[in-house]
Amino acid sequence: MTRQDHIWKWTLYALALLPVWWLDVFVLNRFPLFGVSPMLLPVAAVTVAVLEGTAAGAGFGLGVGILCDAVYYGGWGGMTLGLCLLGWGAGAAAQYALRRGFGGCLLCSAAALAVIDAARVVQGLFTGLAPLPALLRVAVPELLWSLCFVCLLYPWFSWVRRRIIKFLRL
Repeated sequence: MTRQDHIWKWTLYALALLPVWWLDVFVLNRFPLFGVSPMLLPVAAVTVAVLEGTAAGAGFGLGVGILCDAVYYGGWGGMTLGLCLLGWGAGAAAQYALRRGFGGCLLCSAAALAVIDAARVVQGLFTGLAPLPALLRVAVPELLWSLCFVCLLYPWFSWVRRRIIKFLRL
């Protein structure tokens, strides 16, 4: 693949991320379910990592992590490095251990969201934000609500990947 092909590929993935970002920030935040809003951007990063592999997953995770730190409330910079590492891990898992299908994407998304929410719970405990049961009452529904959107995001990014392959004639 040439340098120009790579530029087109990642430009198209970035454009495919825009409706996901819009849905996450402007629609779903207005209508929380059980008091929580889903996190679609980490699921999108993991989905692309599952489809594209280790290095591409780390790179896309880095870009989405920067966007997450800018978009989500209380961002302290950890999502940038965190999603880079989670994208790398999801890409490696899909490349070497799991299938690159919906099941692998669901497992990798669940693991990534569990790591993100566990980090938030630990941070909340250390800062004295709330007791553990209260933090878990937010983290667990958020994880489950976010996982529901794998059913939408995996087909979306899979379709985008097929279009990229067809467009670039790979």
